[in-house]
Amino acid sequence: MAKSQATFMKKQLEKNRQKKKEDKEQRKLERKQNSTGGDLENMMAYVNEFGEISSTPPEKS
Repeated sequence: MAKSQATFMKKQLEKNRQKKKEDKEQRKLERKQNSTGGDLENMMAYVNEFGEISSTPPEKS
């Protein structure tokens, strides 16, 4: 009887690990699809003539 109980617990633990792994993968995919950053244009910052950081490029004159 003890052997079957131990086997059942092993199966349950493995099932729980697999579910956690799938949930983690699902959250990872959702984050990847909903991300807005990552483009070079979004990460660029410019410094104007006053030394302030700006998100728009300086005007060429």
